[in-house]
Amino acid sequence: MKAALTRFVELLESLVRAFGILAAWVCVVLVLLVAGDVFARYLFRTGAVWAQELQWHLISPIALFGMSYALLSGEQVRVDVLYERFPPLAQRLIEITGGLLMIALGVIVVNLSLPWVEMSYARGEGSPNPGGLPHRFLLKSLIPLGFALLAIQGLAHALRHAFDLPPRSTHKAAQD
Repeated sequence: MKAALTRFVELLESLVRAFGILAAWVCVVLVLLVAGDVFARYLFRTGAVWAQELQWHLISPIALFGMSYALLSGEQVRVDVLYERFPPLAQRLIEITGGLLMIALGVIVVNLSLPWVEMSYARGEGSPNPGGLPHRFLLKSLIPLGFALLAIQGLAHALRHAFDLPPRSTHKAAQD
């Protein structure tokens, strides 16, 4: 039973890890795009509205996918000064509660944001700027996706601590 649960948690975490890697590559694309835009603007005195909008839009997957990856990596915000002084059982309860709260938050935001994405799609919403990016619903769809990933990682986090599953192996942690 514990082995099957461990495999399930590792499957959930591998999904979050894949999106974390995607977010890291989006960072690289963002840096290249900003550098290219600055280069074009200062050397050729030209620029494109779509390039500037794309820079803003690329921040979304970095933040939305990065928040669940941060939880996976143990980089979430916590008051470590207090946390470290608690006994192991209290620490475990805090981790389980935190995971359950992440699930609740993720489900709430997904439910609230889906109608907003649907409305954007139905309207064919795009940039109001001339030369801006079309299909704004694609950007908005990252919100429910990012919070669904947060709920998935919250579930993995809560299960890992509730059932005292073994920590991720050193090899897997090194890949992160």
